[in-house]
Amino acid sequence: MNESELGLEVFLTEGIPGIGGKLRKTPEDFEVEEISLRPPEAPGGKYVIAEVWHRNWEANRLVRRLGTNLRVSRAKVGFAGTKDGRSVATQLMSFDAPIEAVSALSIPDVRVLGAYRAKRTISIGDLVGNRFTIVIKELDPGIDAKAICESVRARLDEVGGFPNFFGIQRFGSVRPITHLVGKDLIRGDFEGAVMRYIANPMEEDSDAKDARRRLQESRDFEAALGEFPKKLTFERTMISYLRDTPGDYLGALRTLPKNLLMMFVHAYQSHLFNRTLSARIRAGMSIGLPEEGDLVLPLGKTNVPDHDNPILVAKDNLEKAVRNAREGKAFVSGLIYGTDSHFASGRMGDIERRVIEAEGIDRLDFQIVGLREASSKGTRRELLSPHKDLSIAIHDSEATFRFALNKGCYATALLREFMKAEMSQY
Repeated sequence: MNESELGLEVFLTEGIPGIGGKLRKTPEDFEVEEISLRPPEAPGGKYVIAEVWHRNWEANRLVRRLGTNLRVSRAKVGFAGTKDGRSVATQLMSFDAPIEAVSALSIPDVRVLGAYRAKRTISIGDLVGNRFTIVIKELDPGIDAKAICESVRARLDEVGGFPNFFGIQRFGSVRPITHLVGKDLIRGDFEGAVMRYIANPMEEDSDAKDARRRLQESRDFEAALGEFPKKLTFERTMISYLRDTPGDYLGALRTLPKNLLMMFVHAYQSHLFNRTLSARIRAGMSIGLPEEGDLVLPLGKTNVPDHDNPILVAKDNLEKAVRNAREGKAFVSGLIYGTDSHFASGRMGDIERRVIEAEGIDRLDFQIVGLREASSKGTRRELLSPHKDLSIAIHDSEATFRFALNKGCYATALLREFMKAEMSQY
């Protein structure tokens, strides 16, 4: 699979070569620190808030392990944002559990810091952004990496940021198929979604490729339980369910965490958004400055774009919308297609409709009959992501990038403009 199959079809810095290189030679090469709104301390509060440092932990598996160790359901572990699995990350989390048990947690490559009591949990709205320190290793030999980075940065500074693509991690770093599972779900093909997730062998997945292939061919769920690696806990849970309840693919899906089911559908929406953003760039349209027909997102209370209140740009407010966009107070948006989403007008509306029509889908498909928890209303997303406090240090065959991004924006979407490497290198 390549980037274009995920909708990442173009570069804003087309024509400028890349530095190549490889991300995440080790998890320490990708450090992320959450910028969150911290609930106020309340000595008599029901919940425990703590900073959690973790290394090389996929989000769903971390939450599951935390809940298991605390002997509470995963629903009693709150978090504001999903971090990259292959990284070293620090984030705020909440626990409906005794503070003594939270402070005493002992899990490999996990540290719990600064636990205190509060009256409310951590939720998605608490996330403001993320701060990154990322090392790119094995830069292409014989290039002037410093000059290339300066050229790329100058182009991005002209525009005011980088294309706000959903990064590769959105679709699965090892097996980039989450959007395809989501597409199966919105089409009501529950069997297809299950088998794509648990079987469907891919070259990238060396640890489980043979086990997935045999399951794909045999549908022998009993045998698969003995072959699938123990670390594939979600796959094994579904396989176990299907062994005991043959043919109930909807029930197998319901064994998954609700946020993972939602992630499949969101990944499909992300794929459609990426294609829309790519089409706008290919059409030579600005992603930073609006034109008539665009829907722009004003800044919200935490200085991030307000996705819930888009404003239509018409002839009478175009000048103001352009001025606000230049000042970083408004952002041109693209469609996240769902049951309640709205198309733009003008040229952008034409692009959005073409992408959706090519898929042969309807907004009501996102009201998933039988799997309500995976349904999605849709929204709008900014096409341009600003980057803050960007610094780049080149040393021999390595480049160290430091920067901060708003929530929901992907570090790899920024770095791909500099690297222009094969998808496997991210």
